[in-house]
Amino acid sequence: KFDYVGSTATNVADGFTMVAVGDLMMRRPVTTNQRNGLGQIVERLRNADVTFGNLETNIFDIRAFKGSPQAEHGGSYHVGPPELGPELKTMGFNALSLANNHILDWGLEGMRETGRVLDQNGIIYAGVGENLAHAGAARYLETARGRVALVSFAATFTPMSRAGDPAGEAPGRPGLAALRLANSIVVKPEMLACLKRIRNELPDPLYGEEEDQVVLAGTTFKTGDIVGYSFEPNPQDVDDILRNVRGGKQYADFLIVSNHGHEPGEWSQEPPDYEQSLARRLIDAGADAYVGHGPHRLRGIEIYKGRPIFYSLGHFVFDNLQSVQGADYFAQYRKDPRVDTVAELLAESMKDWPRVDALEKEPPSKEVFYESIFTISRFEQNQLAELRLFPVVLGYPERLANRGVPRLAPRPEAEAILERLRRLSEPFGTHITIEDGVGIIRVSDSSPR
Repeated sequence: KFDYVGSTATNVADGFTMVAVGDLMMRRPVTTNQRNGLGQIVERLRNADVTFGNLETNIFDIRAFKGSPQAEHGGSYHVGPPELGPELKTMGFNALSLANNHILDWGLEGMRETGRVLDQNGIIYAGVGENLAHAGAARYLETARGRVALVSFAATFTPMSRAGDPAGEAPGRPGLAALRLANSIVVKPEMLACLKRIRNELPDPLYGEEEDQVVLAGTTFKTGDIVGYSFEPNPQDVDDILRNVRGGKQYADFLIVSNHGHEPGEWSQEPPDYEQSLARRLIDAGADAYVGHGPHRLRGIEIYKGRPIFYSLGHFVFDNLQSVQGADYFAQYRKDPRVDTVAELLAESMKDWPRVDALEKEPPSKEVFYESIFTISRFEQNQLAELRLFPVVLGYPERLANRGVPRLAPRPEAEAILERLRRLSEPFGTHITIEDGVGIIRVSDSSPR
């Protein structure tokens, strides 16, 4: 007898396909330009049952906009015109995450207007709402091969963008579904001893702390074998997300979970220490795919219980062709909006981006942030049968007007991207075969989990 309440099984018709891409930083329609080679990609996006990405752009007409750029922003103020709604639909996108560090760049007005444009174009979205229950809830897409649910949250977000629930007479707070992380730094025992001596010499030192950790200037340090960063998810946030996944799967045949996080930093090719455990728990709760994004670069792929975990799919569209920025962003780079253009501001801001860390033995060139993949997962008999990885390049060497739009990578670049992804995926027991410049993961070839 079928367990209608507790089942976490996939329940789609044979041939069901999911396209998953990374971050969509769009400022303009891109499909009309026949020079950029996007057409070959769009054809594949449009043929899938569900095509998913993370939209890191607010959508509204700046001439009629009633809101304003916020004092807090996700790194810059992302906005594109209303034409992006039909454009995203034309590209094939029918499910998007809005839970990310840019969705509140333009306040609640920007968040709401973005949602309105997507609603008008029949694109479902998740991760934001008028309170936490709305933001965290699953949203649904009807397809010919099954009903798809989407649950989205962000581990990286501006503090004031976190949604909240009502309490008594106090109303709920609009915003995004957040996964709060308690951050700490792992150090060796002799390093911790030095930090304790510093703490004890400061006025009003804190005593009574645990033997293997110390809090100094608001930062928690704890002992370990390898120096690095550690993240502990908020238990209540995790419980909320797991409940939303269970509830979403009870009303759907297939469920995607989306997590937007920059941790431990753009320099890292490896996911933060909390993420594998969380991704597996979400799949155990009913998720059919876990899609991570945020760090602007590719990270490894894991197959867990026959379901894909993408730790980061990098950029899919990274278009910096924009003409609107808030005054705070000009001030941050000592630019004057009465004198300097937005393009000149962006050129200045990108001189030190992406920042790389000395912990990485071979700091990446900026090209790797303009190299990515899009993925097509095919399911047969409710099992992941094959996962195809299509490398794309976003035109890093080109002028600003032409940069940031994906095109299929030429063979040498495609093989280099896939070789890098293969190395990053090996620690997860994932085997990637490269055939004619396309990566292929056959579940039978990857280590069982």
